[in-house]
Amino acid sequence: MLQRNAESHMITIMQKSISLLFQDARDTGLAPGETLFAAAEEVANIFMVRSGRVHLQRHTTHGAHMVLQNAGPGAVVAEASAYSSRYHCDAVAAEESVVAGLPKERFLSALADDPALAESWSALLARSVQAARLRSEIRSLPRVADRLDAWLGEGNALPEKGRWQDVAAELGITREALYRELSRRRTNDPSL
Repeated sequence: MLQRNAESHMITIMQKSISLLFQDARDTGLAPGETLFAAAEEVANIFMVRSGRVHLQRHTTHGAHMVLQNAGPGAVVAEASAYSSRYHCDAVAAEESVVAGLPKERFLSALADDPALAESWSALLARSVQAARLRSEIRSLPRVADRLDAWLGEGNALPEKGRWQDVAAELGITREALYRELSRRRTNDPSL
């Protein structure tokens, strides 16, 4: 527990130093479902969520969409895009959101000029890779029940009923499969 608290404190410090970069950035409001950027567009800006949630998502060849990042307040959307010429995914507002956009060149210049900031950014990228690996591990589990258990075991909680499709997208399953699993669990435990 002490390790997790220290880790959480370190993440907060890293996010604060990165968010200072965005204090004078241009804000953009997004309606639910509105696209911030699409795959293959040129990366001109780096975005940080000020309020709301933005999903970084990809569409599979089977028509499903997978959420690769669920970025909330203080999170940088599509961190790796800072080192790419084009976005590799779509970023879509999951709810009413405000994002701050900073020109990519200005962002990279700030990192080059401030070693402590660059170190915070590196640590943030490392945490992002760890989170992606965990999502991949959860999605590799064969049963929906196992995926949901693993996701809940990481400290996540089910949102209100109207947002369950977001959980399904994070788990890489259809919303119908998630609904069936939740129904099965409610049958076994009506308090759910």
